Amino acid sequence: MGKLLHNRINRRELKQRIQESAELRTTISFYKYFNIPNPKQFRDELFVLYQNLGVLGRIYVAEEGINAQISVPSAHFEAFKTLMDQFEAFRGLRLNIAIEDDGKSFFALIIKVREKIVADGIDDPNFDPAKTGTHLKAADWNRMLSDPNTIVVDMRNHYESEIGHFDKAIVPDVATFREELPLVADLLAEKREKNILMYCTGGIRCEKASAYMKYRGFENVFQLEGGIIEYARVVQQQGLENKFLGKNFVFDERLGERIGNEIIAQCHQCGAPCDNHTNCQNEYCHILFIQCDACKAQFQGCCSVQCSDFMHYPKEERKLLAVKMTFNGSKFGKGVYKAFRKSAYSLRTDVVE
Repeated sequence: MGKLLHNRINRRELKQRIQESAELRTTISFYKYFNIPNPKQFRDELFVLYQNLGVLGRIYVAEEGINAQISVPSAHFEAFKTLMDQFEAFRGLRLNIAIEDDGKSFFALIIKVREKIVADGIDDPNFDPAKTGTHLKAADWNRMLSDPNTIVVDMRNHYESEIGHFDKAIVPDVATFREELPLVADLLAEKREKNILMYCTGGIRCEKASAYMKYRGFENVFQLEGGIIEYARVVQQQGLENKFLGKNFVFDERLGERIGNEIIAQCHQCGAPCDNHTNCQNEYCHILFIQCDACKAQFQGCCSVQCSDFMHYPKEERKLLAVKMTFNGSKFGKGVYKAFRKSAYSLRTDVVE
């Protein structure tokens, strides 16, 4: 049984298999806060069930619930929904379906047990995450955005909001969710009478963020139901006005899906309009940054001349050199960032949604 519970195939081979596969797949995300007494046992059972259906993706399980971003073979999608309904906690669960999807979003099934499904830094036993703000559907969200008594706050990290956000949203310059929670509450401390609208990628962070704001004494707290992913789907389906500018960052191989036609970000190397994230090809750096096609060709997919030059060494020599070198990509020519926070610009972030 143990051999079934983890991937045993090389990451590169798995990725190649997916890239070459003609199988149609559907990318979805979901989350649910509920008590899991034995996360390890739950994780192992889920791995076997999902593996049998050909599910790929990244899932976090904790005592407080589950957070999942996955792709399902389209031919097995109904079977997947039936499987989910077998879990009482999952009945009626909203599945956020990607609007831009070629089925190549994930290439392995990874399920990890964590202390929390969203790292929030909250340790006060009096905090009740169940006391959330009011959920708003897309049409009501648009209506409240037009209210002059409204403040809208992006509850994602800076590298996410940089390529796309709602018009006139407050976009804190933060690297982690745990950093943003107290910052936003302090920032809005003198505006408690306003309507506070909060949003994130799929809704999971706002479940805690809106509860945290109520815990801090805010009364008029609202959150976008299903996050940006559900908003984009409903706007498209119902022909509503789209108030989201640019791209929505997603935590899979795509790194983003187009919501609005605007390009609001710049290439970190030359400053040209661009909203395409890439990971530095230097495996000892692997920093996440925005790079236009011209700079990608010039730097061979790397974040700097240093990394580009380093990649010309043979693989074995790179292993020896990497021990003595530092790769941080902190100084791009245009100085887009005051300081480049490597922990925030890696796919290994504190939260995946």
